[in-house]
Amino acid sequence: MELRIVSQEAENVASRFSRPSLTLPSAKSPVAPSWQQSIRHAVRAPDELWRLLSLPASLLPAARRASELFPLFAPREYIARMRPGDPDDPLLRQVLPLGDELESADGFTADPVGDAAAACGPGLLRKYRTRALLITTGVCAIHCRYCFRRHYPYDELPRSLDEWEPALAEIAADATLDEVILSGGDPLMLTDGRLTELAERLAAIPHLTRLRMHTRLPIVIPARVCDALIGWLRGTRLAPIVVIHANHAAELDGEVAAALAKLADAGIVLLNQSVLLRGVNDEADALTDLSRRLVDLRVMPYYLHQLDRVAGAAHFEVSPDRGRKLIEELRTRLPGYAVPRYVQEVPGAESKTPM
Repeated sequence: MELRIVSQEAENVASRFSRPSLTLPSAKSPVAPSWQQSIRHAVRAPDELWRLLSLPASLLPAARRASELFPLFAPREYIARMRPGDPDDPLLRQVLPLGDELESADGFTADPVGDAAAACGPGLLRKYRTRALLITTGVCAIHCRYCFRRHYPYDELPRSLDEWEPALAEIAADATLDEVILSGGDPLMLTDGRLTELAERLAAIPHLTRLRMHTRLPIVIPARVCDALIGWLRGTRLAPIVVIHANHAAELDGEVAAALAKLADAGIVLLNQSVLLRGVNDEADALTDLSRRLVDLRVMPYYLHQLDRVAGAAHFEVSPDRGRKLIEELRTRLPGYAVPRYVQEVPGAESKTPM
């Protein structure tokens, strides 16, 4: 696969689509939703991140080089939860460009989960028998340094609803499918108007029964959870499932808790998937705190993923033996429903592989 990096500014997302409903308002617009303003004012430069958090100057040159390969992008709401002056803060480590990313490592590739082999057309992946996955956009509200799609060819995605017709037609032609997963990038970077259109088109396919969305936006910019979002999630006959992505309890502050409560109060099933990351959550205390906090917020711990071996992320890897020991420790500390399933995505497998 040709190596391609998503480097465009988030407020330029509209340039990737032909429909005005996806256009983010200009900086002069007084009607821009607060979440779009947060995207606009997110931190993109290592120098600014260093200034905000008073980080060691010795780490800055390597961060500049790493961010040229995969750009830094972090909302200020998320940065505000970090400990100033601490390069080992578990939230900072998830977005901090490091010189380690520039080192090659055996077994780490541009497509660690086999997306290219699973592609059935622009934006459509078929990995599992009863589910189809739509890569709705290449834009995210945060650039996680361990992202398994950091090299995905997002410029090949459909740019309008009309261009999604081949994918929708394939889903409609396969009666074995009962669920569609919206992924990305992050689907919540699209406007609620566009997502409403897409949800309605999917709901018109008779054999579909569930609509699942994988998103990090309620965690990094909780203001994204609004009435319009809940409206389209609940506005069709499809059962909505929202899978969030939190790796550490410190990500789940009061504003995030309020956003998740809106979703839960609306009757939307909430699941969480985490990635086991060295220096972030590879201790039993950290994983225990995360699961307890999630359950208290009415979010079920769903998956703990072994790191997908994407090029540039080898410094995050935790050994499977260590991961298994952590899960065994969690079983002694937590009720069974609060222990996530420890899994790995293996290219070509028809489901996640239990570890």
